[in-house]
Amino acid sequence: MHHLTTPREEQPLLTAVPSADDAALLAEVVELRTKNKQLEQALASRAVIDQARGMVMALAPCSSERAWEVLVDMSQHCNVKLRAVATALVATTKNETLPEPMQRELRQGLRRLHLADRR
Repeated sequence: MHHLTTPREEQPLLTAVPSADDAALLAEVVELRTKNKQLEQALASRAVIDQARGMVMALAPCSSERAWEVLVDMSQHCNVKLRAVATALVATTKNETLPEPMQRELRQGLRRLHLADRR
C-alpha cells in the first residue's frame, strides 16, 4: 500500500527560539510599556490632586505648598494614597460625602493652617 504524505508532514516543525537581541528588545518594549502606563496614571492623578490642592487653598488661604502638606498629612494619617484623598475631596463638589477619617484629618489640617496664620 502506498502512503501519501501531505506537504505539511514533509516540513520539519519550526520552533521559534528568540535570539539574545530579540529577547533584549522584547524586555525593553515591556519596560517602556510599563513606564508609559505609569506616566499616564501620574498625569491623570495630577489633575485631581491639583484640584484638591486648590480647594484646600480656597478653604484656608495658604500657599500651594501648604495645601500640599495638608493633603499629604491626610493621606498618611488615613493610610490612603494621595490620589484617593484628592479624588474623594474633589468628589464633594458633586454632593458626595468625604469619608469621616478624611473629614477629621482635613479639619485638623485646616485648623493647623489657621493657627499658623495667626502667629
